[in-house]
Amino acid sequence: MARRKKKQKHDEHIDESWLVPYADILTLLLALFIVLFASSSVDAVKFQQLSNVFNQVFTSGTGFMEYPSDSPSDNPTSPEQMTGIKGTKGQGKSEEQQLSEVQERVNEYIQKNDLVNELDTNLTDEGLMISIRDNVLFESGVSEVRTEDRRIAKEISSLLVMDLPRSIVISGHTDNVPIKTYRYDSNWDLSVMRAVNFMKLLLDNTKLDPEMFSAKGFGEFKPLASNKTAEGRAKNRRVEILIVPRTPINE
Repeated sequence: MARRKKKQKHDEHIDESWLVPYADILTLLLALFIVLFASSSVDAVKFQQLSNVFNQVFTSGTGFMEYPSDSPSDNPTSPEQMTGIKGTKGQGKSEEQQLSEVQERVNEYIQKNDLVNELDTNLTDEGLMISIRDNVLFESGVSEVRTEDRRIAKEISSLLVMDLPRSIVISGHTDNVPIKTYRYDSNWDLSVMRAVNFMKLLLDNTKLDPEMFSAKGFGEFKPLASNKTAEGRAKNRRVEILIVPRTPINE
């Protein structure tokens, strides 16, 4: 009788083979939590190291706890190597430098075509501003660009083709001389339509993305000079092209 009971107890021995896959699951969960934690850190190098470890767990079957170090040997671990990688973030030209190069190209075009009195550029915190005088593009009280001056729009459109497209705002301005015709009820209408018509000419260049363009009119309310003189009024009648930086210039 005693022997039979002993045998029965032996048959009830619990199978512990389930512990192996359970341990693997815990290992993978630990690796997942480590990667999730690393993703909230601004240290891209550490994130890449932990990501490599995570990939190693899935692809090679090596448990995370069995890994000999916290990063693969082919990743940089010395301060010099870490600095080298972080330094690549600063490579390349700043937004201000890139816009300055665009300004140089526009200024070269202005000088080459003797348009110093008609075109002007200015690099501001808002971006690169290209101003075009009214008497270059339009007849008085008219919003359509003169036929002989459409080449200017074509040339400027070529200068606006950039490796990294930026938002471009075309704005129209007038002097304070009132206007009321069957086509333009006010200077607002005239300034908006001048901006729109000039923008359409720029977008004849298929290398430019229309989604990056917008047009608006300021009427007489953003003068550059006094409207009390003919010279001042001429400066105020203008179309402006604002190339908006992708990041603030003053950062």
